[in-house]
Amino acid sequence: MITYEQKQRIEELKKKFDDIIEVFHPEDKKTKLKELEEESLKPDFWNDQKRAQQVNREIQRTRKIIEDMERIKVLFEDIEVGIELSEEDPSMQEHLEEMIEEVAKKIREFELEMILNGKFDASNAYLSIHPGAGGTESQDWASMLLRMYMRWAERKGYDVEIVDYQEGEEAGIKSATIYIKGDFAYGYLKYERGVHRLVRISPFDANKRRHTSFASVNVLPEIEDDIDIEIKPEDLRIDTYRASGAGGQYVNKTESAVRITHLPTGIVVTCQTERSQLQNRETAMKMLKARLYQLELEKRRKQIEQIQGELKDISWGNQIRSYVFHPYTMVKDHRTDVETGNIEAVMDGDIDMFIEAELVYYAKLGLNE
Repeated sequence: MITYEQKQRIEELKKKFDDIIEVFHPEDKKTKLKELEEESLKPDFWNDQKRAQQVNREIQRTRKIIEDMERIKVLFEDIEVGIELSEEDPSMQEHLEEMIEEVAKKIREFELEMILNGKFDASNAYLSIHPGAGGTESQDWASMLLRMYMRWAERKGYDVEIVDYQEGEEAGIKSATIYIKGDFAYGYLKYERGVHRLVRISPFDANKRRHTSFASVNVLPEIEDDIDIEIKPEDLRIDTYRASGAGGQYVNKTESAVRITHLPTGIVVTCQTERSQLQNRETAMKMLKARLYQLELEKRRKQIEQIQGELKDISWGNQIRSYVFHPYTMVKDHRTDVETGNIEAVMDGDIDMFIEAELVYYAKLGLNE
């Protein structure tokens, strides 16, 4: 027999699913899929290969959304059957609970799938970390964040490459950039942009005092060549130098590292991980393109923020999350109020609870990129 708690949970899940349908209109995807499939059957479809590849990717994504939506509907039907059977067979109770957990999991995944529909959400990502003021303490904190994001990427099955790595003088890093390759890497990480705060007893303080440190994180999508962003050769200053730092197997030690400065904006990008100066230059240009695109995106987003009154909350320059090791253990996101006491798991890359909550948070504000 179904319990009151189970009945209540099922009603909550149905409401959440209905809310997703109402907000994102996934039923419209069926019409879109039909249009895309008709386009793919045209005789001249492959004349424009970039467009053809884009359409095929969109067909796959749209088809998956429809299949996932229908799967959830079937799961709710199975639950109704399970409720009827549990009235006669008490042993069905455990199976009913499993079905409820399964539909809850599928709805959560479906919601994220609908949210990750921004122009570059499906792209690979560049993630950069810079320590704040505070010397060794902040540089060590930056290296801890670098490890956290690399572990998160490994957990997701993504490939990770260190693009740039500047070692700290005593410990940690002065800066680092990693390239994360995998479906929706940028979509998941885009709201990790901002200032991350650490509170702990410093291992570098002989008096064992409590210290607060800061590090900033920036996330950029990998911009494909077909995106029109004008970069004039005369606006660039290109320098080469010997790679440095403790990037280990990831960092090349020849005279091939490249630094590109975009003179009109002052944006500087560096790459030292590739085996040749040409490859480093190509990667650095991709990063510059992404930075310039982000600059334009920030201008547009600030206009929306001013209209909606969300400037303080959305500004990526503000502190977004605190990691407290002392006098208690807690990680708290200041935008969504999601928190956990299991700081060891978080520092080992278990950050999906924060990422998922911030995606939902910004989607509800209507500020999803």
